[in-house]
Amino acid sequence: MALTGVRLAVAALAPLSPDEAYYWVWSKALAAGYPDHPPMVALWIRAGTWIAGDGALGVRLLGPLATALGSVLLARAGEDLLPGRGAGVVAAALLNATLLFGIGSVTMTPDTPLLLFWTAALWALGRLVATGRGEWWLLAGAAAGLALDSKYTAALLLPCVGIWIVVVPAMRPWLRRWQPWAAGGMALGLFVPVLVWNADHGWVSFVRQGGRAAVWHPARALQFVGEFFAGQVGLLTPLIALLTAAGIVLAVRQLRARDPAWALLAALTVIPLLVFVEHALGDRVQANWPAVVYPAAALAAAGLSRTWLRLVWPGVALGLATTALIWMQALAAPVALPMRWDPTLMRLGGWPAFAASVEAARRETGVGYVAADNYGVASMLARLLPPEVPVLGVDPRWAMFNVPDALPVIEGRGGLLVHSVRRESRPDAEDWSAMTVVGTIARERGGVVAEEYRLYRVVGRAGGEPAAEMPRSTRSMSR
Repeated sequence: MALTGVRLAVAALAPLSPDEAYYWVWSKALAAGYPDHPPMVALWIRAGTWIAGDGALGVRLLGPLATALGSVLLARAGEDLLPGRGAGVVAAALLNATLLFGIGSVTMTPDTPLLLFWTAALWALGRLVATGRGEWWLLAGAAAGLALDSKYTAALLLPCVGIWIVVVPAMRPWLRRWQPWAAGGMALGLFVPVLVWNADHGWVSFVRQGGRAAVWHPARALQFVGEFFAGQVGLLTPLIALLTAAGIVLAVRQLRARDPAWALLAALTVIPLLVFVEHALGDRVQANWPAVVYPAAALAAAGLSRTWLRLVWPGVALGLATTALIWMQALAAPVALPMRWDPTLMRLGGWPAFAASVEAARRETGVGYVAADNYGVASMLARLLPPEVPVLGVDPRWAMFNVPDALPVIEGRGGLLVHSVRRESRPDAEDWSAMTVVGTIARERGGVVAEEYRLYRVVGRAGGEPAAEMPRSTRSMSR
């Protein structure tokens, strides 16, 4: 409870990231799907802001609460799968001490609901193993469907469970019973609205996510695989990474006994890891993608021998201390670090002052609206600029959102276009009736520049890049 209270405080006080602001825009334009992900994160933000308002706490409210509930479910799963050894409490402690959970519990991304529902499915399957009662299949199916509505990574859950049933002799009789088939149907049924939305929008999110699988740069395989494992060590923290790796090895060794509990832990860790390693042979894997491996890996680590378990509490202490330092840097930035050493600077640093500079430039140029050709920047400005100033997103993706078309705002009228200098290309002058550079501003924190932006005075016209008017809060937001 104390840790959840601290997380709620951090969630309320830390600035939002551009991605969180983007998902907040989703929550103002609810739909059964979006170009990037399924809709669950938008529903969670909508619920949180209904309870606590449009500030940072409202956006993130369900994050700390979901982490607390997921920890309880993981602890219960440990008692069902590895009874009599306190494995559940150890696993929950390990998982909460990772940077993935330390940071993820105070932010709101699609991984937040994904991890809760994935852990709920693991808990339901643990109950199935412990009780042999078929109704637990149905709860596991419902959790799997809600996980699919959170992030497409949840699709890995179905083959993991299928292989588990086939490999373990004690589980094969379930193939002749209706419950697991009904569970699979329930999971797919909950996913149908996402399928329908994609069918109506050219399968855009499937193409976007599936297109990553087609990228193949084998000459950089060693680099990508090395980055993949380094990223996992970083997010787990070193001692917990060592423990979870040893736990996965133990789970694989236990496959010879065909024990349902250990086989489930092996399936839920090894199969996703193999998928991500295969992807890393040709392209970069983002460090958070294998997050679904962590709950089962923590449980497997909790089943290690006493010699190994001596590392648990030092690992937990190290993880929590590291998390606290990152929280402190995000909240107060007491140390001005170069951007490569400060993961909070690029995402969180300097947005209110940046928005104030944009508004000052808008007033100086005498134009009526602000536009941004990056979805994160547009979303942040929609939260931070005065509510009477129209904020426009200029990007083809906005045509797929339930937000107003910006043409009535921009056609024949002057505005200020914000464009990141870091981007390789300039804005396309063909999208505007007129476009003139008026200056450059920096987003910075503590004198360290996070990013520079070029400002253009533009005049809108019909037929340019699709643009949409961003939803706004009833007042400008400071975070």
